[in-house]
Amino acid sequence: MIETDELDDKYGIEGEVGFMEMDGDLVFINIANKYADADICLYGAHVTSFRPVRTMDMLWMSPDSAFEEGTPIRGGIPVCFPWFGPHKTAKNLPQHGFGRRMYWDVRSTESLTNGETKIELILKSSDATKDFWPHDFEAVMRFVIGANMQVTLEVKNTSSENFTYGCALHSYFAISDIAHIAIEGLEGLTYINQLTDTTGKQEKNILQIADPMTRHYQNTETPVVLKDEGFRRRIRIEKAGSKVTTVWNPGSQACIQMIDMPDDGFANFVCIEATNSFDYEIQLAPGESYETTQLFGLEE
Repeated sequence: MIETDELDDKYGIEGEVGFMEMDGDLVFINIANKYADADICLYGAHVTSFRPVRTMDMLWMSPDSAFEEGTPIRGGIPVCFPWFGPHKTAKNLPQHGFGRRMYWDVRSTESLTNGETKIELILKSSDATKDFWPHDFEAVMRFVIGANMQVTLEVKNTSSENFTYGCALHSYFAISDIAHIAIEGLEGLTYINQLTDTTGKQEKNILQIADPMTRHYQNTETPVVLKDEGFRRRIRIEKAGSKVTTVWNPGSQACIQMIDMPDDGFANFVCIEATNSFDYEIQLAPGESYETTQLFGLEE
């Protein structure tokens, strides 16, 4: 059992970082500084909220999400690790890996000199992880909360053999309405259309979403901008250490079938993800590490 008092004593920062049990008795880190407020759940190392001062939350959370162990949280920023999507050979293994279904330990908390806050959570290989994946590893989720939010997944190979992994920072961005947004920055890129098992090329300078969409834009580290006419804001989304940008919205019919999402939930989010999968999975030799980062904030 995780004791919030012990976490506060060891890692709390007065007026800035605290720990508490919230939805479903899961333990959260609450961060508040001069730039923003944020909530991070230790279960799954999962960001559930990022609220810059004087503005609304940038992330969407499903009001029907089950906040309980054994079930992934719906919304925010799920961490897909050590594979993205279904497992390639064992369909009985969990979608998007086990990283979002386990408690991560607090590694450190720090108040930075510029007023930002840095949080590190860690997941190490164990008997529980080896039920799903045979390799020894250390995975660190690093969060820097300021006017922008920076999220980094660092994976280290602590075994004696090479291994390959996939991952994604599966960010759900809150929007006014799916009909009123446009995504800039994908022009000229080739994508895999997962819904039709075909490839295509983004010809237009903006992407608008009128139907269900699961596109994986290949070989790109280009920043994108999420333009939202209804909320009158532009969110700039940058990344590093990721060669695939995934854009996902389930549409109305698939949304109705999801028990952890309202029937009309699809209208209020779009996922724009920093992904390493398909031809761009990461191979690590013993002792090597690799970082995948996403940085987002309001474009001035």
